[in-house]
Amino acid sequence: MSAINEAMERKSTRTDVRKLTTMAMLVALGVILVALIEVPIFPPAPFLKYDPADIPILVGTLLYGPVAGVVMTFVISFIQSFMIHGSSGIVGFVMHVIATSAMCLLCGFLYKAGEPTRKRAAFALVCGALAMVVCMVGVNLVVTPLFMGRSVQDVIAMLVPIIIPFNLIKAGLNSAVAFLVYKYVEKLAQARQ
Repeated sequence: MSAINEAMERKSTRTDVRKLTTMAMLVALGVILVALIEVPIFPPAPFLKYDPADIPILVGTLLYGPVAGVVMTFVISFIQSFMIHGSSGIVGFVMHVIATSAMCLLCGFLYKAGEPTRKRAAFALVCGALAMVVCMVGVNLVVTPLFMGRSVQDVIAMLVPIIIPFNLIKAGLNSAVAFLVYKYVEKLAQARQ
Protein backbone atom coordinates (compact mmCIF):
# COMPACT_ATOMS: atom_id res chain seq x y z
CA MET A 1 0.00 0.00 0.00
CA SER A 2 2.85 2.37 0.81
CA ALA A 3 4.49 1.81 -2.59
CA ILE A 4 1.25 2.75 -4.36
CA ASN A 5 0.90 5.94 -2.31
CA GLU A 6 4.52 6.83 -2.95
CA ALA A 7 4.10 6.31 -6.71
CA MET A 8 0.95 8.43 -6.76
CA GLU A 9 2.69 11.19 -4.81
CA ARG A 10 5.64 11.19 -7.26
CA LYS A 11 3.23 11.43 -10.20
CA SER A 12 1.36 14.29 -8.51
CA THR A 13 4.63 16.14 -7.88
CA ARG A 14 5.68 15.68 -11.52
CA THR A 15 2.29 16.97 -12.66
CA ASP A 16 2.58 20.05 -10.42
CA VAL A 17 6.08 20.81 -11.70
CA ARG A 18 4.90 20.33 -15.29
CA LYS A 19 1.95 22.66 -14.70
CA LEU A 20 4.15 25.35 -13.13
CA THR A 21 6.71 25.01 -15.92
CA THR A 22 4.04 25.34 -18.60
CA MET A 23 2.51 28.34 -16.84
CA ALA A 24 5.95 29.97 -16.56
CA MET A 25 6.53 29.47 -20.27
CA LEU A 26 3.12 30.98 -21.06
CA VAL A 27 3.92 33.97 -18.84
CA ALA A 28 7.27 34.42 -20.60
CA LEU A 29 5.52 34.28 -23.96
CA GLY A 30 2.96 36.85 -22.78
CA VAL A 31 5.72 39.20 -21.64
CA ILE A 32 7.55 38.84 -24.96
CA LEU A 33 4.35 39.49 -26.92
CA VAL A 34 3.49 42.63 -24.95
CA ALA A 35 7.06 43.90 -25.26
CA LEU A 36 7.06 43.43 -29.03
CA ILE A 37 3.47 44.20 -30.02
CA GLU A 38 1.52 47.16 -28.74
CA VAL A 39 -0.69 48.96 -31.24
CA PRO A 40 -2.92 51.98 -30.61
CA ILE A 41 -6.26 51.37 -32.31
CA PHE A 42 -8.20 54.61 -31.83
CA PRO A 43 -6.29 57.90 -32.37
CA PRO A 44 -8.55 59.88 -29.99
CA ALA A 45 -7.54 57.46 -27.20
CA PRO A 46 -3.84 56.64 -27.77
CA PHE A 47 -3.60 55.16 -24.26
CA LEU A 48 -5.80 52.25 -25.42
CA LYS A 49 -3.38 49.87 -27.12
CA TYR A 50 -3.94 46.38 -28.38
CA ASP A 51 -1.45 43.80 -27.15
CA PRO A 52 -1.60 40.01 -27.50
CA ALA A 53 -0.47 39.20 -23.92
CA ASP A 54 -3.90 37.76 -23.12
CA ILE A 55 -3.47 34.95 -25.67
CA PRO A 56 -1.10 32.83 -23.52
CA ILE A 57 -3.15 33.74 -20.45
CA LEU A 58 -6.31 32.40 -22.08
CA VAL A 59 -4.51 29.25 -23.23
CA GLY A 60 -3.33 28.72 -19.63
CA THR A 61 -6.86 29.33 -18.39
CA LEU A 62 -8.26 26.65 -20.70
CA LEU A 63 -5.50 24.23 -19.69
CA TYR A 64 -5.41 24.79 -15.93
CA GLY A 65 -8.52 26.73 -14.93
CA PRO A 66 -9.52 30.23 -13.87
CA VAL A 67 -7.16 30.56 -10.89
CA ALA A 68 -4.15 29.80 -13.08
CA GLY A 69 -5.39 32.42 -15.55
CA VAL A 70 -5.68 35.07 -12.84
CA VAL A 71 -2.21 34.24 -11.47
CA MET A 72 -0.68 34.56 -14.95
CA THR A 73 -2.61 37.80 -15.50
CA PHE A 74 -1.21 39.27 -12.30
CA VAL A 75 2.40 38.38 -13.19
CA ILE A 76 2.24 39.57 -16.80
CA SER A 77 0.40 42.76 -15.84
CA PHE A 78 2.98 43.58 -13.19
CA ILE A 79 5.90 43.10 -15.57
CA GLN A 80 4.11 45.01 -18.34
CA SER A 81 3.11 47.97 -16.19
CA PHE A 82 6.25 48.46 -14.13
CA MET A 83 9.09 47.01 -16.17
CA ILE A 84 8.21 47.14 -19.87
CA HIS A 85 5.76 50.01 -20.27
CA GLY A 86 6.35 51.92 -17.06
CA SER A 87 4.21 54.84 -18.17
CA SER A 88 1.01 52.93 -17.39
CA GLY A 89 2.11 52.25 -13.80
CA ILE A 90 -0.42 51.30 -11.18
CA VAL A 91 -3.44 52.40 -13.23
CA GLY A 92 -2.45 50.25 -16.21
CA PHE A 93 -1.71 47.37 -13.86
CA VAL A 94 -5.09 47.58 -12.13
CA MET A 95 -7.01 48.00 -15.41
CA HIS A 96 -5.27 45.01 -17.04
CA VAL A 97 -5.69 42.78 -13.99
CA ILE A 98 -9.40 43.60 -13.70
CA ALA A 99 -10.12 43.26 -17.44
CA THR A 100 -8.24 40.02 -18.04
CA SER A 101 -9.23 38.46 -14.71
CA ALA A 102 -12.91 39.01 -15.51
CA MET A 103 -12.37 37.26 -18.83
CA CYS A 104 -10.32 34.40 -17.31
CA LEU A 105 -12.67 33.75 -14.43
CA LEU A 106 -15.79 33.35 -16.54
CA CYS A 107 -14.01 31.57 -19.39
CA GLY A 108 -12.20 29.19 -17.05
CA PHE A 109 -15.26 28.32 -14.96
CA LEU A 110 -17.42 27.71 -18.04
CA TYR A 111 -14.80 25.57 -19.76
CA LYS A 112 -13.95 23.47 -16.70
CA ALA A 113 -17.65 22.97 -15.82
CA GLY A 114 -18.16 20.28 -18.45
CA GLU A 115 -16.57 18.13 -21.11
CA PRO A 116 -13.51 19.97 -22.51
CA THR A 117 -14.59 20.18 -26.16
CA ARG A 118 -13.73 22.76 -28.81
CA LYS A 119 -17.38 23.86 -28.83
CA ARG A 120 -17.27 24.45 -25.06
CA ALA A 121 -13.96 26.32 -25.43
CA ALA A 122 -15.46 28.60 -28.10
CA PHE A 123 -18.50 29.28 -25.91
CA ALA A 124 -16.34 29.95 -22.84
CA LEU A 125 -14.02 32.29 -24.76
CA VAL A 126 -16.92 34.28 -26.23
CA CYS A 127 -18.54 34.62 -22.80
CA GLY A 128 -15.20 35.60 -21.25
CA ALA A 129 -14.63 38.25 -23.94
CA LEU A 130 -18.09 39.70 -23.31
CA ALA A 131 -17.44 39.70 -19.56
CA MET A 132 -14.30 41.74 -20.17
CA VAL A 133 -16.21 44.27 -22.29
CA VAL A 134 -18.99 44.71 -19.73
CA CYS A 135 -16.55 44.87 -16.82
CA MET A 136 -14.42 47.51 -18.53
CA VAL A 137 -17.42 49.79 -19.10
CA GLY A 138 -17.83 50.07 -15.33
CA VAL A 139 -14.12 50.23 -14.56
CA ASN A 140 -13.55 52.98 -17.15
CA LEU A 141 -16.36 55.04 -15.64
CA VAL A 142 -14.51 55.00 -12.32
CA VAL A 143 -10.80 54.86 -13.20
CA THR A 144 -10.53 56.85 -16.45
CA PRO A 145 -11.75 60.14 -14.93
CA LEU A 146 -9.05 59.80 -12.28
CA PHE A 147 -6.32 58.78 -14.73
CA MET A 148 -7.12 61.23 -17.54
CA GLY A 149 -8.51 64.04 -15.42
CA ARG A 150 -11.75 64.03 -17.43
CA SER A 151 -15.30 64.03 -16.22
CA VAL A 152 -17.53 60.98 -16.06
CA GLN A 153 -19.60 62.60 -18.84
CA ASP A 154 -16.50 62.64 -21.07
CA VAL A 155 -16.00 58.93 -20.40
CA ILE A 156 -19.67 58.19 -21.11
CA ALA A 157 -19.25 59.98 -24.45
CA MET A 158 -16.25 57.69 -25.20
CA LEU A 159 -18.04 54.42 -24.34
CA VAL A 160 -19.76 53.62 -27.64
CA PRO A 161 -17.29 55.05 -30.15
CA ILE A 162 -14.04 54.03 -28.41
CA ILE A 163 -14.04 52.03 -25.16
CA ILE A 164 -16.54 49.28 -26.03
CA PRO A 165 -15.17 48.71 -29.58
CA PHE A 166 -11.59 48.66 -28.26
CA ASN A 167 -12.40 46.01 -25.66
CA LEU A 168 -14.43 44.00 -28.21
CA ILE A 169 -11.51 44.05 -30.65
CA LYS A 170 -8.89 43.20 -28.02
CA ALA A 171 -10.88 40.46 -26.27
CA GLY A 172 -12.26 39.07 -29.53
CA LEU A 173 -8.92 38.89 -31.32
CA ASN A 174 -7.09 37.40 -28.34
CA SER A 175 -9.86 34.86 -27.75
CA ALA A 176 -9.89 33.83 -31.42
CA VAL A 177 -6.13 33.22 -31.48
CA ALA A 178 -6.25 31.39 -28.13
CA PHE A 179 -8.99 29.15 -29.54
CA LEU A 180 -6.85 28.33 -32.57
CA VAL A 181 -3.76 27.34 -30.57
CA TYR A 182 -4.92 25.98 -27.21
CA LYS A 183 -5.45 22.35 -28.34
CA TYR A 184 -1.96 22.33 -29.86
CA VAL A 185 -0.45 23.62 -26.59
CA GLU A 186 -2.55 21.12 -24.65
CA LYS A 187 -1.15 18.26 -26.76
CA LEU A 188 2.39 19.53 -26.14
CA ALA A 189 1.77 19.72 -22.38
CA GLN A 190 0.31 16.21 -22.35
CA ALA A 191 3.10 14.79 -24.53
CA ARG A 192 5.62 15.62 -21.83
CA GLN A 193 3.72 13.48 -19.35
